[in-house]
Amino acid sequence: MAAATRPEVLGLYRKIFRIARKWKSLSGLEEETTKERRYIVEEARRLFQKNKTVTHTENIRQCIEECHARIEIGLHYGIPYPRPTHLPPMGLAVPHSKILRTQEKLRKQAKPVYLKSYDEIS
Repeated sequence: MAAATRPEVLGLYRKIFRIARKWKSLSGLEEETTKERRYIVEEARRLFQKNKTVTHTENIRQCIEECHARIEIGLHYGIPYPRPTHLPPMGLAVPHSKILRTQEKLRKQAKPVYLKSYDEIS
């Protein structure tokens, strides 16, 4: 990790744990709050652990942007889980065709930044 991004990444990591400590579920139920707090902590640990070997500056920036986006969306909507997005179905392309590969490429490019790592782990 570049020396300039290390403090920013560590700051994000601490910020996520502070958010998890203060998190209140929308339902107000203690068991839901506990479950959501646990999810926030486990998700942060899993993603930071997965990305700890990333060294390319552009990839680090993408991870940082995704982290900021997920934090802002989570705080705005009060839901710690990534918001689902609708992508159109694959259409009528025949498997193993050039059209199918093109559609898959377009779907991958259309994916929001906050869902990039979520689909890789699922």
